[in-house]
Amino acid sequence: MPTGQERATIVRRAVRVAVAASAGFYPLLYGAGLPVMALYALFAPIAVGLLSPVPGSGRRRVSVMLRALPPALVLATLGTLLAVQTWAAVVGMLAVGFVLAFAAVGGPRPAGVAPGLQLFYILACFPPYAPGALGQRLAGLTLGVLALAACELLLPEPPAASYPERLARALDEAARGAAPGGVPPEKLREAGARLRLASVPPAERPAGAGRTDRALEQGGRAVRRLLDQLATLAETPPAGPDPASAALLDRVSELCTTCARFLRTGTGPPVAGALEEAMRDFQAERVRLASGPPGERPPVEVLRRQSQVLALAESARMAEITTDIAVHGHPTEPAVPRRLFWYAELSKPRLWARRVTGNVTFRSVLFQNALRTALGLAAARAVAGSLDLSHGFWVLLAVLTLGRTTAGATWRAVRLAVAGNAAGALVAGALLIGLGPHTDAYAALLAPVMLVAFALGPLLGIAYAQGLFTLVVATAFAQIEPVTWRLSEARMIDVVTGSVIGLLCGLLAWPAGARREVHRAMAELLRVCAELVPVTAQALLTPAGGSRAGPQALPDSSRAAGPRTLPGVHRLRLAEAAYTQYRTEAPGEDTRTDWHAMLIAANHMLLGAHWLPRFGLRPEAGASAPAAAWARTTAEDLVAETDRIASELTGGAPRPVPRWTAPDGPPPTPLSVDLEVWMTSLAHQLTRIDSSLAPPQGPVVAPVTPSRRRTAPPG
Repeated sequence: MPTGQERATIVRRAVRVAVAASAGFYPLLYGAGLPVMALYALFAPIAVGLLSPVPGSGRRRVSVMLRALPPALVLATLGTLLAVQTWAAVVGMLAVGFVLAFAAVGGPRPAGVAPGLQLFYILACFPPYAPGALGQRLAGLTLGVLALAACELLLPEPPAASYPERLARALDEAARGAAPGGVPPEKLREAGARLRLASVPPAERPAGAGRTDRALEQGGRAVRRLLDQLATLAETPPAGPDPASAALLDRVSELCTTCARFLRTGTGPPVAGALEEAMRDFQAERVRLASGPPGERPPVEVLRRQSQVLALAESARMAEITTDIAVHGHPTEPAVPRRLFWYAELSKPRLWARRVTGNVTFRSVLFQNALRTALGLAAARAVAGSLDLSHGFWVLLAVLTLGRTTAGATWRAVRLAVAGNAAGALVAGALLIGLGPHTDAYAALLAPVMLVAFALGPLLGIAYAQGLFTLVVATAFAQIEPVTWRLSEARMIDVVTGSVIGLLCGLLAWPAGARREVHRAMAELLRVCAELVPVTAQALLTPAGGSRAGPQALPDSSRAAGPRTLPGVHRLRLAEAAYTQYRTEAPGEDTRTDWHAMLIAANHMLLGAHWLPRFGLRPEAGASAPAAAWARTTAEDLVAETDRIASELTGGAPRPVPRWTAPDGPPPTPLSVDLEVWMTSLAHQLTRIDSSLAPPQGPVVAPVTPSRRRTAPPG
């Protein structure tokens, strides 16, 4: 059931659409005597305000509508001209349908307005072929959209907090969590959960392809990770004095406060590179303490905690860089590592080109949905034109509004829609028979019927929405031309025809929706990212070759070279899109599989591959033989375990993986601690993923779990 706030939103939207439709329809039909213009003025607010879930509130919705007006005029013109032949209208429908459905790659706003734009082409591309009426069609469409925009300003939706403001609030919470006294872990995790895009209104989600949106989205993930790391750190109190960690946490707290203020005001940016220099000094101090006499070295627990502090400082550093890009629209300082901020120096056209070409693949659910929608609409236009169905645009409207991403969901929607239309057709037929040709009665009924239909339909479900919309159609068309009860019959036939076409498309084109794709996408994501684990381990086993251990001691060529993470980033975006759609398709199904943990594990590998080679210290003479053997063996085992999970996701037979057991030895050096903490965390995540999957059909295999070690790995 909708919440009170959702019900209020639906009622306000119904009032806006009904008022805007009435404001254009009545004066044009009864005052000016222009039925064609009146019809378009009636359907324009319905298309943009009701059938297109344009996100946002107030001025933002108006901005989207006004920017959509020129494309709407072009599409209405194109539909009018292509209506000359059925084949021309079908080809146009195929192209228009795909382009507008594929516009979802641009985020919620273009995806929201796309159905309305589809309807402007659909309404114009049916006979009669009347290019002479094009002026009236365009004028009516324009007046309808402008009337709805005026209603949006007069009765706006309450404004929602912007994503930069949400990010600033989360940074404030992180600043308090890093300061002495801290914040309870559950509050830190709750603050991070509020940054999840699923918890953000569609209009406020940074889903565009430009630098600002990409930076905000990446910054949101960095701050969520920082809050989770602070919560984990708060759950493990210090094992002993650790002034170096306390000092670095103070720097992180100060940075978070500064970034939050910078996001809100655009002034007072953090000092570029200050936190990175503090991280280098922190690592140098770790090396100095760990290289001292055995009796003066910090306990292993302190070294592990320091590694956690360093990892969360890297998350804060990423938040700093993304804040700089988001506020200025470009980086004012070089964004390092460049491979992680690959978008920072690219132009907006190139970024959009990458977004589009990256989704032009059958592995993209956005591409699948666009192709399914375009084929369904084109088939519906061909059938309606070939059979010469009266009011054939209702066939396409049924395909557009009843189609779902799975065949099962489409069938459920069709059953309810057909039942609702049958009931609505009976009531409308009785109304037309009872009132006869009295147009004044229909004129009196139209506005209240629209208000009731647009309010109760979304509240009560598809069946009621379809039945009530049938009444709206009957009362509107009865004023334009003489009609009989056969109008309800024609609508019923058209809706059933469109429903059958939609069902066939759903059965033939990806009937399972994102169910299969999310398995495949997650498996490929894990495999691609797992390849970074041995590469990262090898990078930290390489001697620094200088007087000071750390990234500054690396040759320029080594520092410039980085792991190939762009394929993993691309796979991550495809997997996130598949996961997002899958959650909308089956919100109550498959609750066992932890898909979110797979995304976290992939992010863990991608980020570790960047920051560990950059900040993880290398010993002057290289790692000892036992430590190097431990790192390489563990990395190989983690890759094998990841591959086994990926095979299980795609239905393959899992390959046996030996249980990993750590060798005995002395406490680890800082190098081994950094690797150990990263790999151990990854192993925990893989274990959690494995336990959430259904038991494999093959032999039972124990997952790689470095946490089961008897002693710490040697240094």
